[in-house]
Amino acid sequence: MKNKLLFVAGCVLLGFLVLIGRMIYINAKDGKRYEKIVLAQQSYDSIEIPYRRGDILDRNGTQLATSEKVYNLIIEPKNILQSDEVKEATLDALTKYFDLKEKDLKEALEDDTSLYKKMLKKLPYEKVQPFQEFVATKEGRKVRGVWFEEEYERYYPYGSLACHALGFTVSGNVGQGGIEGRYSEDLNGVNGREYGYLTQELTLERTTKAPVNGYNVVSTIDANAQNIVEKKIQAFMKETGARNVSVLVMNPNSGEVLAMANSNSYDLNEAYEDSAIAYMFEARNIDYLLTDSEVKRYFSVKEDETLPEEKAVLKAMLENKDIAASEKLKNIPDDFRLICLNKAWRNYIISDGFEPGSTYKTFTIAGALEDSVLKGDETFYCEGSFDVEDWTINCHNHSGHGVLTIEQSLMYSCNVALMRIALAEGRTTFSKYQDVFGFGKRTGVDLTGEASGLIYDESRLNNVELATSSFGQGLTVTMMQIGAAFCSVINGGDYYEPHMVKQIVDENGGVIRNIEPTVLRKTISSETSAFLRDDLFDVVDSGTAQKAKVEGYTIGGKTGTAEKLPRGNGKYLLSFIGFAPVENPEVVVYVTVDEPNVADQANSGLGTIIAQSVFEELLPYMNIYQTEEGNSAGDPNVGDQTATPIYNGDVPEEDINNDLNQDAPEEGADNNNPEGDTPENTPEDVPEETPETTPETTPEETPETVPEDGQ
Repeated sequence: MKNKLLFVAGCVLLGFLVLIGRMIYINAKDGKRYEKIVLAQQSYDSIEIPYRRGDILDRNGTQLATSEKVYNLIIEPKNILQSDEVKEATLDALTKYFDLKEKDLKEALEDDTSLYKKMLKKLPYEKVQPFQEFVATKEGRKVRGVWFEEEYERYYPYGSLACHALGFTVSGNVGQGGIEGRYSEDLNGVNGREYGYLTQELTLERTTKAPVNGYNVVSTIDANAQNIVEKKIQAFMKETGARNVSVLVMNPNSGEVLAMANSNSYDLNEAYEDSAIAYMFEARNIDYLLTDSEVKRYFSVKEDETLPEEKAVLKAMLENKDIAASEKLKNIPDDFRLICLNKAWRNYIISDGFEPGSTYKTFTIAGALEDSVLKGDETFYCEGSFDVEDWTINCHNHSGHGVLTIEQSLMYSCNVALMRIALAEGRTTFSKYQDVFGFGKRTGVDLTGEASGLIYDESRLNNVELATSSFGQGLTVTMMQIGAAFCSVINGGDYYEPHMVKQIVDENGGVIRNIEPTVLRKTISSETSAFLRDDLFDVVDSGTAQKAKVEGYTIGGKTGTAEKLPRGNGKYLLSFIGFAPVENPEVVVYVTVDEPNVADQANSGLGTIIAQSVFEELLPYMNIYQTEEGNSAGDPNVGDQTATPIYNGDVPEEDINNDLNQDAPEEGADNNNPEGDTPENTPEDVPEETPETTPETTPEETPETVPEDGQ
């Protein structure tokens, strides 16, 4: 037996010697290769380190949008449950320092193998700091299995300031509309990661790949100018009110947008909350909501169908003005809420087309002067109406203005004089300057969701269309188009591409990219520009825009009044675009007032009044010095000229998909399509089935009897 045991022991020893020898051989030959394989399999953990999305700054460095670090509270049930002492200490600390119930914590600990349970989200550091200080004490060392995951949350320090220009973000740092959407790639960075693994000695080694933070975007917006504009809009909405008021402020010598504001703004920190749409359900605004094209489509049915019961109940509730707005908000379905949110987020200044009215006369005269159709000394006779082919088209002054110079044609906003000028230009020249001034196409402003408007192209610009287009009727434009074109008229003829951003800089202030002012083309000569500056000064000094006067300053500008559809309903969109000082223009202010809450909208001059209030505070802030003394406040009885429609029918609106989000609100998908195809720039090309966008009767079908009152 002893010999057998020795034999077995010898065999085992021999086997070990063979194995050891083989291991020494393998290690000498392929040791490094196998070491790498083993270490690769000994990974410990991997933690993502989030980047910080860049700030959006105003032109003076004021933060308009920033990202603040927040913390998610993570617990590790497996480590907390290692002993009763650790469990008790950890639960006591969590319930003491955070808004957590012991019952919820015990439910989370039921998964005793888990190393990751997210208990609280987006805690500010002020909430985290006391807990961390406690854990560092002797008593707190018993706490185990608790750590904080870092991330960043978008924050807008000024709430609703410049909301439509800035846009906002949704989960995943996806920009929605405005600068946030257009410059999202620049603002976003690249996440980092921390890797850990165990070495052969079982020590933990860590390797960190640092995140790359996003760039900061320096906008052209002046926060103080923006605040002035929004303050004036809010005061008007509180005192008078309207469907919408929009104001655009630009530097005519660079195309920079200094301020961009619409009424009914929303808090960017709560873009998806009901507070963003609450105003729509107030008694004075509910009619505006129900007449919105998207809302009308929501409730529309085919001729042989009836409205589903749930929609019928919803519509009846909305129409009942005795039901409080808060009660209505509680009972609207998610799909209807999303329609309302898209409406609230929509930037009227770049996305909505409208008939400009008489502000367009500036461009008609500019083109005629530039192509020498006019020499500057012509006169025109206005008898109160003008016959074009088979139609009699009225001037807003039905008694007639008599003999007018070009200057007086603009001062008194005479439709007849403008029709004569346009017919003298002819379709080719008129169409040429529609294109030169950028109407019927996007301006290229660096924001998502821009519309292009609709105009008659040369092939469809017959005499009637030519006549009505001359004074801004029957075509649609955007405020951005008018603003950019007007800047070129008064700055010597340089058409600058309008833009919202000046620079892209890194987190240390280093310049990544400068966005310089870009002159796209020459619209008119400096001589024509000087002629028109003088004429536009006379419009404010002695014409229809006297309410725009500001004591001590020379201001030029043009009023506009467009009757809304259906014709004859007494609802108007009023506008005024002006500049100062006349001698050396430094700022352009463009105001539109959609359906003001006054009895006589057409003659109220409200667009001019709001512009005057903006100029009054904005000019001193911009250090634009007074150049006149004793300048009167203007005639308070002079308002806007009445619009003069010539046919009953819809004016087409561009069928643009500008919804920021067509999915469920929590998804936050951006469906803007600024680069997509647009309809042809002719009213007839708008699909007939599109509600509220197609004329029921075109000018050729107009009844021969034109309303004598011009309404």
